[in-house]
Amino acid sequence: MQHVLIIDPETDFLEWAQRHLATDRVGVATAANADDGLKVFSSLKPDLVISEFHLKPVNGIEVLKRLRQQDPQVMVVLATAFPPTNAVIEAMKLGAFDFLRKEALPYDLRPVVESALKTRETARIEEKPSSDAPVDLGDVMIGQSPAMQAVFKMIGRVSRSDAAVMITGESGCGKEVVARAIQRFSPRSSRAFVAINCAAIPESLLESELFGHEKGAFTGATAQRVGRFEQCDGGTLFLDEIGEMPMHVQTKILRVLQEGEFSRVGGNETLRSDVRIIAATNRNLEKEVDEGKFREDLFYRLNVVRIHLPPLRERPDDIRPLTQFFIQRIGKKKHNPRLRLSEEALDLMESYNWPGNVRELENTLQRASVLASTDVLTARDIPLGIGKATASTDSPDEPIAPEAAARALLDAAIASGEPAWAFLERLLAREALALHSDNAPAAARALGLKPAQFLKLLPAQASI
Repeated sequence: MQHVLIIDPETDFLEWAQRHLATDRVGVATAANADDGLKVFSSLKPDLVISEFHLKPVNGIEVLKRLRQQDPQVMVVLATAFPPTNAVIEAMKLGAFDFLRKEALPYDLRPVVESALKTRETARIEEKPSSDAPVDLGDVMIGQSPAMQAVFKMIGRVSRSDAAVMITGESGCGKEVVARAIQRFSPRSSRAFVAINCAAIPESLLESELFGHEKGAFTGATAQRVGRFEQCDGGTLFLDEIGEMPMHVQTKILRVLQEGEFSRVGGNETLRSDVRIIAATNRNLEKEVDEGKFREDLFYRLNVVRIHLPPLRERPDDIRPLTQFFIQRIGKKKHNPRLRLSEEALDLMESYNWPGNVRELENTLQRASVLASTDVLTARDIPLGIGKATASTDSPDEPIAPEAAARALLDAAIASGEPAWAFLERLLAREALALHSDNAPAAARALGLKPAQFLKLLPAQASI
């Protein structure tokens, strides 16, 4: 018989969970606070502990640590109404089986318990608990949606190892933020974190940027230069837009991953570097491999663990907390703690689909704070430019003049932080696709484009 211990200060929840989980093969014990729960655990030695995060006299993270100190193999599931980002990541780093939102427990609790008990029965987790104090990531990552909670859990799990990580997602989703979070929670947290945007460095200079060069290696190489791999020895190297990397540089990256060795450009000396690589891309690299544009062996070396960041439009629950967080940060930088958004402005932010994702949201708020005449930003101050952003006009049902529409679109492009023309092309492609009920050939014809041209403007997973 397997045993489950539930620690929660709410009596009603304890009674419900006990009725919901107890069977002839599973016994359920309960405790109302952390101290009682730890005492029951010491005597009962249950297979699974389900604990509320907000406990007294210590919280669920501390309970998790103490449980894992007594039994490194115990399954632990934490739950609370609104899981803090840093707590979710820290819990997964410490070996928690899962971290659930309480509102989802009627649907998720039994499957998670069954999976945890099966894992306990068939395998043992051979990991020592971390004694590090939780790291506050509240100023780095924001997200209450199930999709982002899953991302936080992955960050916690992958941070314990040195495995290569591939982060995918649209531009502006926050891939570098995730990379920094992985490094911050990893054993390499005290070492260097170096970020390289492979698309922003000319192809002729990228190899030198990464591996360094010897004096006289090429025209303009007037002195020896140490590359990023040498600078980052013992730390984490983040390669953003890895899909833009030329083939000959991919070959050298593969060698570093396989052997830990490289040479400077123009040099014969073999150098060694212990670097963890985290890569990111908004491209479909599987497709790039099929087309011969990306090395298959390098793809599999980089894609050991994949973390996908969903676009902001797919997690609308995160728009309001992100908006409030950025406004607070902007207000702090401007020494204006009274800066805030009206409820109408917040509603407008939630109604927009954010094609530029989190980067566009932050840039939009930055621009609004500069142009607003008061401390309270209203819907009229938010330069979204399309869709319901026009609701701030005096006559919302009146047709918009072409010049005003063009200015609004340009404002949105600037706010996105992307090249304006590329932003507008992708926007038109998406709108044409929606207008023609996802009939891509018809949308391409409407824009006067060939199918292949139109396909390049769509997200990587789209097809014609």
